[in-house]
Amino acid sequence: MKQTNPMLLIDFYKAVHAEMLPKGITKSVSYFTPRMSRVKRWNEVVMFGLQGFIKEYLVDYFNEYFFFEHRNKAIGTYKTVMDAALGEGAYGLQKIEDLYDLGYLPIEIKALPEGTLVPMHVPMFSIENTHKDFAWLPQALESLISAEMWHPMIAATVGHTYRQIVNKFYEMTCDDNTVKARALGAFDFRGEECLQSAVKAGAGWCLSFLNTATVPTIPYLERNYNCDCTKEPVAFGSPSTEHSVACSNYAIDGDEETLIKRLLTEIYPNTSFSAVLDSYDYWNVVENILPKLKNEIMNHNGCFLVRGDSGDCVDVVTRTVFKLWEEFGGTTNSKGYKVLDPHIKAIYGDSITVQRCEQIYDILEKNGFAASNVALGVGSFSFQCIEEDGVLKPFTRDTFSSCIKATYCEIDGKPYPIFKNPKDGGFKKSQRGLCHVYTGSDGKLTFKDGYTSENLPMNNLLETVFRDGKLVKEQSLQEIRRVLNEGEF
Repeated sequence: MKQTNPMLLIDFYKAVHAEMLPKGITKSVSYFTPRMSRVKRWNEVVMFGLQGFIKEYLVDYFNEYFFFEHRNKAIGTYKTVMDAALGEGAYGLQKIEDLYDLGYLPIEIKALPEGTLVPMHVPMFSIENTHKDFAWLPQALESLISAEMWHPMIAATVGHTYRQIVNKFYEMTCDDNTVKARALGAFDFRGEECLQSAVKAGAGWCLSFLNTATVPTIPYLERNYNCDCTKEPVAFGSPSTEHSVACSNYAIDGDEETLIKRLLTEIYPNTSFSAVLDSYDYWNVVENILPKLKNEIMNHNGCFLVRGDSGDCVDVVTRTVFKLWEEFGGTTNSKGYKVLDPHIKAIYGDSITVQRCEQIYDILEKNGFAASNVALGVGSFSFQCIEEDGVLKPFTRDTFSSCIKATYCEIDGKPYPIFKNPKDGGFKKSQRGLCHVYTGSDGKLTFKDGYTSENLPMNNLLETVFRDGKLVKEQSLQEIRRVLNEGEF
């Protein structure tokens, strides 16, 4: 959508609501809230993506394609589209002209820190106007904010879910210095809805793990989350073959032996790498070819990751570990679990759901092997869907029923708590008035509503991050990782 006038990044009905609001309205406050979870495994969602959205849209995008645009073009483009689609007289143009003349977004956003685990029903951030003439603006931005915010939050929650699984099994079976953040990698780029989705999913994943195949995630995080890949671990990739490499070499030699030997001794003699080995007969490679290359593998200055890519992933990756142990051996760690020789390891990068991840680690543990003997890759399925009780549940905005609802306004100087409470609406009931978010006696986030600007408690955990066109409070990637992972990444 680059180069589209940002005032057009709306549902059509947003173009007419300013004229419908009560006369004399000078203030409107709305809250972004996860209202319910449709996933049994989740009762909290990771707060993430707001800072990136603010920088890319509320600052850069609005400036470049609206406020810094020539007035005739900025106003004319909006008018042309609305005249054609809604009809002249069906909407008001003056509000757009007034906003352009003001020269900035008269908006304040107050938010929880990114990386916070937020329970259902607790507001994650608020949005309100700072200028009395633009009470229509907070809800006018709803469509854009909702469209941009739900996916990075779910991606971050997906990553956190896998990290919890890793934490459990690594703490049980691995030495304490084993790096948990390198246990899994994201292989989802090609299966995401679009480039933007892939980048933001990768960013959410990188709150919990370092490994990703999505290269543009790094510049996105550097632009928006105060990090530098040359000075700190932002994200890591790894050299790996693909089937085109294996098949083209096989066409010449009739087996994988020559390619594997060349990778070990000529191409990557001092670098760890993975090789996909199931183009034809995976178990022939594992059981017959790898033993022939044992000297090359053991003399390789790095780790050779043996990758299957078809069949039952749970069986393939665990059985690979057992086969590699028989041939290459290893050591027993401080917790009594077997660890493969550091020159070789098993990897599986396809079909690793949260359930299969748990199954793999559980099988390894029950057979006396550390979880670190395998590297696992999470594909696009796990970023877009989860299976529960035999039912596939695709992720959408409604996974957490994330919404922005107006709950407070001021009209002719008087405060009015407003709310919705559908008779048959259930979870669609909104907050009422201003909200105070705080930590309850059980250590969990909670809130109370019903306040006005005159009696809202001062120690609100929703703190100003954006005001009048400027980001006023920033978090770094490192800080967000610490928040989510309780200080340990």
